Amino acid sequence: MADVFEEETEPTVSIQEFLKDVEDQELEADLVLGGDEGKECTYSNGYMKRQAIFSCLTCTPDGNAGVCTACSLSCHDGHEIVELWTKRNFRCDCGNSRFGEFFCKLFPNKDVENSENSYNHNFKGQYCTCGRPYPDPDIEEQVEMIQCCVCEDWFHEEHLGIESSDEVPRDEEGEPLYEDFICQVCSVRCSFLTLYPQTIWAAVKQPDAANITKEVDLVENVPPPSESHAKLENGSSSDSPQEVSSIPTANSGRAMLLGENSDVNMRLKQCIQGAGPSTTTCVLGADLVAAPPLLEKSKPMFLSKNWRDVLCKCEKCVEFCTQKGISFFLDKEDSIVEYEKMGKQKRDEKLLQQEGVEQSFLNKLGHVEKMEILSGIADMKNEIHSFLESFDSSKPITADDVHNVFENLAKKRRRMD
Repeated sequence: MADVFEEETEPTVSIQEFLKDVEDQELEADLVLGGDEGKECTYSNGYMKRQAIFSCLTCTPDGNAGVCTACSLSCHDGHEIVELWTKRNFRCDCGNSRFGEFFCKLFPNKDVENSENSYNHNFKGQYCTCGRPYPDPDIEEQVEMIQCCVCEDWFHEEHLGIESSDEVPRDEEGEPLYEDFICQVCSVRCSFLTLYPQTIWAAVKQPDAANITKEVDLVENVPPPSESHAKLENGSSSDSPQEVSSIPTANSGRAMLLGENSDVNMRLKQCIQGAGPSTTTCVLGADLVAAPPLLEKSKPMFLSKNWRDVLCKCEKCVEFCTQKGISFFLDKEDSIVEYEKMGKQKRDEKLLQQEGVEQSFLNKLGHVEKMEILSGIADMKNEIHSFLESFDSSKPITADDVHNVFENLAKKRRRMD
C-alpha cells in the first residue's frame, strides 16, 4: 500500500526552483514579445521589421487580420486568440475594415486596410503542410515545430521533406546548430545560396578539429561535386543539397573558377571574414538576375549562425533579392536572433530601471522608516522559515496555509505595536 501512495504523490519543487521557473518564463515571454510591454498599439510605428502578432478568430474567423500585443490584451480580451509568435513587415490591423463594426480601443484612427501586410494559414490557427493546429488537441504529447525564415510558416519535423529527423542539425544535447531554416517550397527561390561557400550550411553533427581546419581552407580548394542538382538558365550548373545532412557545394564550373581566379577567392575571403563586398563588385562573380540557378529537386535548407554576413550586397544581388521578395536576407536585424537580442536588452534595461526606482524609494526614507521595512522583511522570513520547518513535507501547501502564515505575522506585528 505504501508503494501505491508513493506513486500518487505529486512532485514537489523548492522555492528556488519555482522562482527560477517563473524567471525563465518571464524571459521567454520578453524574447517573444521583443520587450513590448503591451501598453500601446504599435500601429503608429508603421510596418515594423518584426513584432509579435496575434490573430483573433472571434472577430476575424477567416484569419485575414493580425493585431499587436497591446490590442490582443486590451481590445480582444476573452476572445479566441491565436499566438503567431513574430511576423516581419507587419502593421497592426485592429479595428480596420477587416473587423467590421469593431473599433480599436487604443488607436481607433487607422487606415481602412494595411496593404503591405501578408497573411497565411497561420492566421486561421493552422500550421505546416498538414494544416493542423498548435497545440494539436488530437495529440497527447506536443512536438516542437520549426519556422521557415522566408514564408514564416511552422513545420513538423516529419513534414520537412527529409528522410530522418537526424538530418536536422543539432548538438549532442539536442540544441539546434542552425540559425535559420528554409522550407522545401521556399528553397526553390533561394537556390542561389548554393553558390556560396559551404560555411553557410549548418552541419548535422558537431565538427571535430579536422573538419574545422578543412572549412578554413574551403575557399582555397573547393572540390568538384560528384553530381549536379541545379542548373543555371544559361546552361551552366550548380549543386543544391543532395541530403540535408551534407553541406551543399558549388557547381563544377564555379569550383574551377574559384580555384583558378585568385581575385574571386580574395573577395569571398573578405566576405566570410565580415569585411563585406563593395556595392559594385559581386563576390559570386555571377549575374543572378540574368541567370538565376534552378533546382531540379528542392530540399529544405539549414543555415549556420551568421550566414547573412556572407551574402553579397552588390547592386545585381540586391536587385535579385528584391525581385525574389527576399531582400530581408540582407538585413541582419530581420533575424530572430537579433530580435531576441533586442528583447533581452529591453528586459535588462527594465530590470535596472526597477532596481533604480526601489533604491530611490529607500533613499528617500528616513532611518526609522528604513529600519521598519528591514524589520518587517526579517519577520516575514522568520515566519516562513518556522512554517516550513514545522510543515509536513508530504502534504501540499494550500491557500489556507499561506493565509495562516500572514495572519500569524499580522498578530505578531500587532503585539509589538
